[in-house]
Amino acid sequence: QVQLVESGGGLVQAGGSLRLSCAASGRTFSRLTMFWFRQAPGKEREFVAGISVNGGSQYYTDSVKGRFIISRDNAKNTVFLQMNSLKPEDTAVYYCAADATKGPYWRGSTGSYDYWGQGTQVTVSS
Repeated sequence: QVQLVESGGGLVQAGGSLRLSCAASGRTFSRLTMFWFRQAPGKEREFVAGISVNGGSQYYTDSVKGRFIISRDNAKNTVFLQMNSLKPEDTAVYYCAADATKGPYWRGSTGSYDYWGQGTQVTVSS
């Protein structure tokens, strides 16, 4: 079993930055592919970014490319999402997910991921 706890959300003005963290416990973190998703009010949860077990491969949804960076620190069992040049449309609850078998490019249904965190709210004001 893996527990994921997100932190770092908050209120920021458009053009600002936030850094989200997701701390994992309960299983060997370095064997898990890690992901960030987000869900805006009234919308489906969507893939934001994924990172391979060793951090060597990252994938992003088109709307965040060049603005967001996913990274991980296996020594600290933590995955990060650095969000720059934030826009009001980035407002959402951001979730961390983990999977033991999928690659970082995986964009399946939410049920296809092994573990989920509880989410952290990000609000970008215009």
